[in-house]
Amino acid sequence: MVQPRRISALHWCSLGTLSVPGTRGDGRPGLRVLRGHAGLLLLLLFSSMLGCSTTQYLVRRDSRENALAIPLRLLSSQGPQLQERTLLSLRRHGLEEHYKKDPQGTLEELRDMAAEAADPERQFAVAELAYIEGKRAEEKSKVGKALEYYLLAVTVSYQYLFADAFEEARSAYDPQFRGACDLYNEALEDSLRLLCRDNRLRPGSVYTVSTEEHSFVVETAMRGGWAASEFESFEFVSDYQIRTLNNRHRTYGLGVPLIAVRRPPDPSRGGDQYYPDGLSFPVTVLIRAVHEDQSDSAPTILQTGSTESSMQTPRCILEFFDPLQQNQIFLANHWVPLQTDITTPLAYLLDTEQFRERNSATKNLVLAGQRQDTKGLFMLEPYDPQRIPVVMVHGLWSSPLTWMDMFNDLRSFPELRQRFQFWFYLYPTGQPFWISATQMRTDLAAVRETMDPGRRHAAMDQMVLVGHSMGGLVSRMQTIDSGDDFWKIISDQPIEEVKGDPEDVQKLVSTLKFKPNSSVSRVVTIATPHRGSDFSNPYTQWLGRKVISLPKFVIRTGNRLIRENPGVFKDTDLLTVTTSIDSLAPESPIFPVMLRATPATRVIYHNIVGVGAPQSLIARDDGPTDGIVSYASASVPGVASELKVQADHISIHTRPETILEVRRILLEHLQQIDQADRLAKAQSNEAHSNEDQKVSSR
Repeated sequence: MVQPRRISALHWCSLGTLSVPGTRGDGRPGLRVLRGHAGLLLLLLFSSMLGCSTTQYLVRRDSRENALAIPLRLLSSQGPQLQERTLLSLRRHGLEEHYKKDPQGTLEELRDMAAEAADPERQFAVAELAYIEGKRAEEKSKVGKALEYYLLAVTVSYQYLFADAFEEARSAYDPQFRGACDLYNEALEDSLRLLCRDNRLRPGSVYTVSTEEHSFVVETAMRGGWAASEFESFEFVSDYQIRTLNNRHRTYGLGVPLIAVRRPPDPSRGGDQYYPDGLSFPVTVLIRAVHEDQSDSAPTILQTGSTESSMQTPRCILEFFDPLQQNQIFLANHWVPLQTDITTPLAYLLDTEQFRERNSATKNLVLAGQRQDTKGLFMLEPYDPQRIPVVMVHGLWSSPLTWMDMFNDLRSFPELRQRFQFWFYLYPTGQPFWISATQMRTDLAAVRETMDPGRRHAAMDQMVLVGHSMGGLVSRMQTIDSGDDFWKIISDQPIEEVKGDPEDVQKLVSTLKFKPNSSVSRVVTIATPHRGSDFSNPYTQWLGRKVISLPKFVIRTGNRLIRENPGVFKDTDLLTVTTSIDSLAPESPIFPVMLRATPATRVIYHNIVGVGAPQSLIARDDGPTDGIVSYASASVPGVASELKVQADHISIHTRPETILEVRRILLEHLQQIDQADRLAKAQSNEAHSNEDQKVSSR
């Protein structure tokens, strides 16, 4: 529980009114009593910092999600039952009464019939009967027998979907075709669950699975950006139900979607520091059988018929696919879509204790001094030198959690996730935004040095920053040339004449003297107070100074420089006691300097502004507003595009209009890059052609 220095909420309530710094009626400094709704809102605003976030991103289901639960009545008191179409197939072959007395014998007899001629109806019936018998065996704790039946269901349904013998008879328009997909997927998942009981579901391993009657070898292979050694454990997507996130993104096809939990970061591995502890990511698992005379990559249809021919599999391969890299595979001479879920693994990560702790918006606000070790960039996917980084920067009293709806939606578009990788920047929001901008400048340089020390990855030079609220200011400061303008805010003396410890002077210089980051080529600002916000006023500033603990290095460095340079600094508050709330005041001298600062010539800016909120009780603005930032402050000249969204400040970046606008901007970014690449290639080819002609003429 956070306990910053402040008057208790109960004491405030007992007072009924709140005295805050302001001006007296005669204009002289004094205390002003804040009454009515504004006082109550301020009280609730800051006293709510005492609470801990209880947002739940997912919950465990009472029973797992199963596409066959309703068709086969798996949860009924009578137990699983055949579908009417399968019963019809049994009646046609005179097996309905026999099935009631001897289900397993009926299954064997039906398998023998299916082996005689390629009939999709009989083939499907075998798969369904096998799955039901697997459920009944598992209910009786006959694990080996259940596994055999599940694998038979997988094999027979696979044959229904891909065998050449059924090519003319099967139809993708027949609901039974999708039913065969569901049988394959659910039988495979139940098989994997039985394997997981012994913790044998590990990519890169080879092990023998023994049932009551057979043994076979299972090999595992990772097909994606993560290495097999990076897997720690797995959870099944079907065990969880999404909460909080607006949309669940999944595709339908073959395979079992899993939540893969990455092993803890290893400090000795370069780049591991950018992956959060407890990271989870999506995986889809498929199984294919391989006979001894076939290569590992060749898909094989197991024969049905006798137990000896159908149940023995010399070798099976479990393949773990990364759905963020591919959502379809070439299987049995067909392009097959994968069954995927990219949202549930994300929600699983967001619900972990370690991720909640690191991304606590309140702690990152009020404990800015103590949260310096949590700041920095982090990634939720493997670094890819071919994909362009999109860095999302949160705002005041926020954290990367605020981006998860946009992130979840943007990467659901294949054309975006194929070309972009999404990163997040976390910083203590209680400190002035120019301190955070300085730290981000250092962190962006560090990630470039770590991931691309030779600066050979062209995608890194096309980086896009997306900033919400104060994060837009932090982002914009990555792309401007400070010149001497920022320094002149605090002093008229040359910066070279400042005395003090070289490290202290360097910290000050790095904050006020900087060049644009050459990696950044586009910036999107959302609900950003480019001219400050009336939310920052004497009342909120006073309250902020009561609850926010600034970084000690900022205060100590500033105090030392002030002592050693008497009369040099015009505004010492900017060096010592300024909080993030102070830094956002409309009268701050920072904003005019930022607006007239020289931007990098290659950087393109876009702006998204909220205009749909009612007037705030704390910050009363004239004209359109998002409730915190007025349109007059959020609108900024020199942008390639500006979109007005009917939304408030808190939710604007989660709205579909905003997310689609960011998608449009990213696609425009790709179009311009590709066009430039084509032009460069054309010019290169023309130059080579001219050179060849010169050589020929000689």
